[in-house]
Amino acid sequence: MTTLIDAPPQEADGLLPSKKTKTGGGLGKYLVVRFLLIFPTIFILITLVFFLMRITGDPITAALGGRLPPDALQARIHAAGYDRPIWVQYFEYLGQIATGNFGRTISDNLKVTDMLATYGTATLELAINSLVVALIIGIPLGMVAAKYRDKWPDAVLRIFAILSYATPVFFAGLLLKLVFAVGLGWLPVAGRAKSGNEIALTALANPTGIYWLDAIRSGNLAALGDVMAHAVLPAIALGLLTGGVFLRLVRTNVIGTLSRDYVEAGRSRGIREFRLVTKHAYKPALIPIITVMGLQIALLLGGAVLTETTFEWKGLGFQLAQYLTARDFVAVQGIVVLLAVIVALTNFIVDVVAALIDPRVRY
Repeated sequence: MTTLIDAPPQEADGLLPSKKTKTGGGLGKYLVVRFLLIFPTIFILITLVFFLMRITGDPITAALGGRLPPDALQARIHAAGYDRPIWVQYFEYLGQIATGNFGRTISDNLKVTDMLATYGTATLELAINSLVVALIIGIPLGMVAAKYRDKWPDAVLRIFAILSYATPVFFAGLLLKLVFAVGLGWLPVAGRAKSGNEIALTALANPTGIYWLDAIRSGNLAALGDVMAHAVLPAIALGLLTGGVFLRLVRTNVIGTLSRDYVEAGRSRGIREFRLVTKHAYKPALIPIITVMGLQIALLLGGAVLTETTFEWKGLGFQLAQYLTARDFVAVQGIVVLLAVIVALTNFIVDVVAALIDPRVRY
């Protein structure tokens, strides 16, 4: 048995780690573990959604009960297999999802996969636009708040951050519409584009469904301007929600970085405070934002339901509200499962980026 006396002097003094001591897992092991965690997360959510949707009964009765004669209703239930034991339906549903079959909507008889592909790109476009707004608001204003710590600009920006996070998305959207669309007439009230531009963009060969990207690909500057004008108010309404979180994160971390020894050394050498904030304290403050960004994607997708309804932005959130009203639980299940997959994959990507930027995340 090796003792401290038998060990080399450096190991006995604690200056070097023992050869038998593990220094931590590598990047590959960390990424594999994080990737494998995606599957139980999605499985648990699928299970919860399935049984919660079945609490009120079978989807056919929930959507069409009272609108069809009893015989026709029972025939639809039997044809769909909803009169079988719940566990049989559950395992069959898992098998269908594994093959990419999410069934058909009850209210409009669409394939759920087609519906998700049609409206999912609109929600993706709104999420990207809102995230850009959140970063534009959060990072510069957070740096300003840190630079003027405990002074009036800092106090004003902290109040702004709290209000932007606490204000309901639909209320912020209604205020923006009232001021900039109805009152000033600067921006459109609702929709993703004018009907003519929308038809032109969807008629393109292999459209992405993200209107501003399709407008750039086609070189249609008039359509691009129209699409961006329609995107401003929804993006601001939803981006404010996350921007307040980013502002406070940047402020807190920049303040912490400014108290580090290397920053104090730079300050003693006469480096200007603005340069210290923008060059030396800025990058370390971004690591927590990247880490939290995965959680904020979930917040953006949740807020998209209210934002899309407020601005008649026909994406998954808008459709989810319509299908909930129609009690079309098959469509609701498909949308929720897709959102769960997006959130899980986004969190994995964020973990990868954070591990590449900061090696401490891997251990």
